[in-house]
Amino acid sequence: MSSIVALEKCPSHLSTAQVFKTESVLSGTAVGERSIKSLEESQDNTFPEGGLRAWMTVLGAFLALLCTFGQLNSFGTFQTWYEEHQLQHLSPSTISWIGSIQLWIFFFSGGFIGRIFDSYGPRVLMVLGTLILVISTMITSICTQYYEYILCQGILFGIGVGLLFYPSLAAISTHFQRLRGTAMGLAFAGSGVGGVIFPIMLRHLFVSTGFAWGVRISGFISLALSCMACCMVSSRLSSMPKTPGPWFDTKHFKDCTFMLVIIGSAFISLGLFIPNFYIVSYATVHNISPNLSFSILAILNGSSTLGRLAPPCLSDALGRFNLIIPAVFFSGLVTLVFWIFARTTVEIVMYAVLFGFFSGAFNALIAPCVAQISDVREIGMRIGLLYTIVSFPPLASGPAAGALLNLQHGSYTGMIILSGTSLIIGSLFFVWARLRLDRRILVRI
Repeated sequence: MSSIVALEKCPSHLSTAQVFKTESVLSGTAVGERSIKSLEESQDNTFPEGGLRAWMTVLGAFLALLCTFGQLNSFGTFQTWYEEHQLQHLSPSTISWIGSIQLWIFFFSGGFIGRIFDSYGPRVLMVLGTLILVISTMITSICTQYYEYILCQGILFGIGVGLLFYPSLAAISTHFQRLRGTAMGLAFAGSGVGGVIFPIMLRHLFVSTGFAWGVRISGFISLALSCMACCMVSSRLSSMPKTPGPWFDTKHFKDCTFMLVIIGSAFISLGLFIPNFYIVSYATVHNISPNLSFSILAILNGSSTLGRLAPPCLSDALGRFNLIIPAVFFSGLVTLVFWIFARTTVEIVMYAVLFGFFSGAFNALIAPCVAQISDVREIGMRIGLLYTIVSFPPLASGPAAGALLNLQHGSYTGMIILSGTSLIIGSLFFVWARLRLDRRILVRI
């Protein structure tokens, strides 16, 4: 029994045989190959790797991410609409604070929500998140002042998204280990689908029914999808005894590999959301019709759906770190090479497709990478802790990009360079983390 306890507490990238042999040395007991094989089979059985509850959790997470992260990815629609209507007296940089605060609240809440998940499971958190998400959406529909949008669409909506997002993903990790990348990729596809549906739907509704009713209709859709998600998502650890512990254990900061992942993710999050915020206005400035400009954001999010599916599925066979590194690197490279020179409709659409695919792969792979180097009972905490720490760069990225836009008198070159270089630097920290796990290039990590 003590060997099994030691196994549960070890980093997940160590082999079962290594852990069992280490425990054997400590206890002074010789262990044969049959015992090691038996323990390996026991560990495999710990994760169901399928079944009705497991796949219902994946479906529920898909629906939760569709109406939460999918709407976060659609803020460019609101950004452009506010510039032309309710908040036209404000600069783009000032308006972008709404989306930046929304992202920051969503990210920052991760550590607290993850800790609560590890103790109480997903259900209570997701029900509360549904209420906050829908209420914030309905109040946004009647806002008229800038501070009201900050409070409702920025702060309240960000909290609601976090309460639905983190429990959904962490719950998947308790059902899958070998197929974790595939399962999370399927769930993350929901954010891509939502990112396609919501920009097109909201733009059409704003014109045909008015802003207020367009937002309310999206709120009713979110209510229906979130309720279904609350019923479907479950954690395999919910019935297990809870071990009390500190809210933030400093031991996580002593894990060098985990810290490298956090630092890399901080750089990546600085540049990752700038295209979502400004691709619509960039297309409009380059004489593309408003309707097509909003469609470009939908194209970017649609391409990210494929990025959230294909690389995570391949990662179970090729390695999660092995795939997240090139995905992030090429996100930055295509930003510097394609976006900075894109002028025509074809060129901008090409950039949206390429960036959407590679950035979608990062969004889908980061949680499996964290889970891979974490104890199963601390996955929720570690995923949340990572998002809490990397919450600050997105808070500044939107306004910083808007400030560069004003400083350069309407030129997008500065913000594009900021986005691309941040992504490439972030990918280098993931290379460092990958080499700490195993220096052999062809090994699946």
